[in-house]
Amino acid sequence: MSTMINDRTYRIARENTQAMIVDVQERLTPHIYDHENIVKKTVTLIKGLQALNIPIMLNEQYKKGLGDTLPELREVLEGDNAKSFEKVTFSACDNNDSWHHLAQQNRSTVLLFGAEAHVCIMQTALDLLDNGMQPVIIGDAVGSRFPYDKKQAIRRIRRAGGVISTVESILFELCRSSEDSAFKTIINLIK
Repeated sequence: MSTMINDRTYRIARENTQAMIVDVQERLTPHIYDHENIVKKTVTLIKGLQALNIPIMLNEQYKKGLGDTLPELREVLEGDNAKSFEKVTFSACDNNDSWHHLAQQNRSTVLLFGAEAHVCIMQTALDLLDNGMQPVIIGDAVGSRFPYDKKQAIRRIRRAGGVISTVESILFELCRSSEDSAFKTIINLIK
């Protein structure tokens, strides 16, 4: 283990991490660029986070218009204690119930994934930063209708202080060791 030179830690610690799925819904997702791969990566990420016992919450934008979360995600989340919140605000932090749940977890690192990168993901990330939390955007599990919008959102979030990672990278970082009980599950998920 290295000696800490300043107060800041750059490693993402499991015990300080929670996850938020944003708007992976039936009427929005088919319009997201490369949505098939994003959904596949999201399912892998959810299963890995479950193996690591990371709390997961679900946000859904205006269900009457955009529909429910995709069945393949609901199926993976079934039996999990994932809390679900409907919102009409773009930032999940502007939804009182969602924000209250997020803050109540007492975990300052929030993994964000879903849609759209340049709207709900970005606004949530910026609000998390404004409230002293660390957003970690899972780049291969977020999307927008147009790749340029996603690219610009990732750029803005990074400049503001957000961290960008990938599904495989974050799962191994949270696992930390091949001796961890979640390792076999994670290695089988990413094969």
